[in-house]
Amino acid sequence: MGERNETARVARKQAMRRKAQKRHSHFYERCAHWSFGCHGEAEPIHWHRERWILAGTALLITAVSGFLIPAWASAMRPDTISTAHAVLPLELPKVAPTVAQAPTVEDWHIVQVQPGQTLSDLFQSQGLSLTDVQHVVEQSGDAKSLHHISPGQEFDFLLDSDGSLKGIRFDKDESNRTTMRFEGDKATVTAQAREVDHREHVAHGTIDSSLFAAGSKAGMSNAMVLKLAELFKYDIDFVQDLREGDSFTVIYDDVYRDGAYLHEGDIVAAEFVNQGERYTAYRFKKDDGSFGWFSEDGRPIQKSFLRIPVDFTRISSQFSAARMHPILGLMRAHQGVDYAAPTGTPIHAAGDGVIKFKGWMNGYGNFVIVQHNGSISTAYGHMSKFANEKVGQHVSQGEVIGYVGMTGLATGPHLHYEFRVNNVQRDPQKVTLPKPEPLPGVQLAKFKAQVVQPQLARLKTLDANIKLAKASGTKRNDD
Repeated sequence: MGERNETARVARKQAMRRKAQKRHSHFYERCAHWSFGCHGEAEPIHWHRERWILAGTALLITAVSGFLIPAWASAMRPDTISTAHAVLPLELPKVAPTVAQAPTVEDWHIVQVQPGQTLSDLFQSQGLSLTDVQHVVEQSGDAKSLHHISPGQEFDFLLDSDGSLKGIRFDKDESNRTTMRFEGDKATVTAQAREVDHREHVAHGTIDSSLFAAGSKAGMSNAMVLKLAELFKYDIDFVQDLREGDSFTVIYDDVYRDGAYLHEGDIVAAEFVNQGERYTAYRFKKDDGSFGWFSEDGRPIQKSFLRIPVDFTRISSQFSAARMHPILGLMRAHQGVDYAAPTGTPIHAAGDGVIKFKGWMNGYGNFVIVQHNGSISTAYGHMSKFANEKVGQHVSQGEVIGYVGMTGLATGPHLHYEFRVNNVQRDPQKVTLPKPEPLPGVQLAKFKAQVVQPQLARLKTLDANIKLAKASGTKRNDD
């Protein structure tokens, strides 16, 4: 059975071969000599043209492959640089480990001087003793700036952990700051210059109700208005002489330190027209380094006597040869001027002099007499209390000698003020006072060239512009 199957299989193969040879007879006829079959006896190989072609092609492919493949492999392989080197042991320097530390921030305590405080008060507020105060004053070398402190001034304290004083900073003046540091009893003092500049402003006002109202409308602070009144108080009685239509023009400055506003400065130049009378004031640095204010002719603005010894009050009773006394009900002379003011208003000495009398005087209540020279004296009555001056003590013009009250025969708080020449009362508002001497020749020439001429030109230009603006405004209103 198995033999029959094998015979059948061979027969099928031979049939399929004959069919394929018949179908592709043209190929077999052409390539009959290519046969690799093992049928019959093997004949020796004869190299015909086809065999040479096949052999050459195979040889060419082999050669090309042997050249291209290594080259391609080398191109694709990353470059490696092999450098022969020797490793030598080196001893590295020993470096101490560093620890990052934040900068030390010193805890300065800033204290601002309040009205009435002394240097000792400031130190005691920081838990420091009077010994510390004395030590600072002695080591600073500038006791004057420490003894004369003012409200608003700042002192910076640096305290140790046990509360002892390590350092203090304060302003020696506007442009210099002093820093003191302490190590035991040893003090290190350094000075720091600070940039200070003055920025000028211009203001013009016309009186329609009061000086303060006109100043405020012109952009001036009350403090600057007071400085304006201080300049002209020797020539103008701002209580009774001011009139509607009076005008002023002021050039003043503000003080800036390190670019920040510090405080108001001073008046550089000013002009005041009162009842048609023109008054001027110019700031000038004298040869001794101090500043003063002078009129155009070089005479000091400050006169020998103040017209009014109290600031911005009203006259409640004029100087009179006969008036009805408000309490006694009798006609009698009123040999002074009464200035009504609130109780406690400071009273200033009208001029330099010596306290001749201080005490109670019938009718006058608390009474003070100041002797100015051999012939002139001034008297002040109805004080609520005295200042600290004693009889025989010298006082300067403007110094406070007492405070307004209503002691003695008085119906309300006011100052009774007398001006006496050889012990005879004269009207303080009408007495003629001698003019002060002008600046010496060289200083006068410098004053006129460096101050009056340029500032006067500025004032005139401002006045012209103001008049032009007013005229333009009037013309537009008429239209």
